[in-house]
Amino acid sequence: MVDLHDSHGKHIANFVNGQLHDIHGRNIGHYLPDKRIFIDMHGRYLGEIVNGKRLLYKNNSPYKSICYGSYGNSGNIGSYGNYGNIGSCFYAGYLDVKI
Repeated sequence: MVDLHDSHGKHIANFVNGQLHDIHGRNIGHYLPDKRIFIDMHGRYLGEIVNGKRLLYKNNSPYKSICYGSYGNSGNIGSYGNYGNIGSCFYAGYLDVKI
């Protein structure tokens, strides 16, 4: 399990067994390991891990206009707790993911 944060350091998601879940446990996306990106529940580019702990949207990602199809819903994993704020950091060319 990897706890993921936005650019402001706020805990926004958990990456568990190839699935992306919001902080309440709801399945919100899937990981494509060959591309190292996350897609949303509709198969669209959602974002990627930056600096090991940040889930961010890359402005010039070549995957933005591709639909990968629906991978289904893996259900709710429950809450893993709040990991707190890890501090803000600016990453040029990236935006916060909209969850």
